[in-house]
Amino acid sequence: MKSRHIGELVLSEQQIRDGVEVVADKLNSQFSDAVIITVVPGGILFTADLVRKLKFDIKMDYISCPHTPGDSQNQSTVVFHENISLHGKDVIMIDDAIESGGTMRRLVSHIKENYEVKSLSIATLFVKPNRVDIPITQNYAYEMDNDDLLVGYGLPWEDKLRNVPYVSKLVK
Repeated sequence: MKSRHIGELVLSEQQIRDGVEVVADKLNSQFSDAVIITVVPGGILFTADLVRKLKFDIKMDYISCPHTPGDSQNQSTVVFHENISLHGKDVIMIDDAIESGGTMRRLVSHIKENYEVKSLSIATLFVKPNRVDIPITQNYAYEMDNDDLLVGYGLPWEDKLRNVPYVSKLVK
C-alpha cells in the first residue's frame, strides 16, 4: 500500500506473526476458557490472528470507545451491550496496542465497575513506554522504545491505514 503517511517500518508481518504466537502462548498457559472482548475497530486484526492460536474454549464479544491515537484523556462514550454474559467469567480484552493507555484504562474500569467477572486481563500486540498505569495483567509481545505515532495493523491515521499489514511510523 502506498501512502505518504507510512514511514519507517516498526514491526514487519513476520514480527507480527511472532508476536501473536508470544501472546497466544501466554494466554494458553493461563486459561482453560474465557470471554474475549475485542476493542473495535482497532483490535479486530489482532483478535482474528490471536484467537486462531488459542487452545482453550472462547466466547467473543466487542466493546468500543472511539478516540484519537495518543489521547490519554479520552472521554467518549463506552459502548458495550454484553451479548455474552461476563458474570463469573475470565475476561480478556484484546486491542492492537496500548499507546497512551487512557482508553484502555476507561474500558477496564467500565467492565470492573459494571460486571462481576472472575478475572480481567488485557492482550495486545505491543505497549508504549509512557502509557498510564492499568492495574490488571497485561499480556503483550513487544514494548516499544518510544511513543512515536504508528499506523497499520489496526492502527489508523485519520480513519485510514488500518489495513496496512505491518506497523510503521506515521509521517504527518
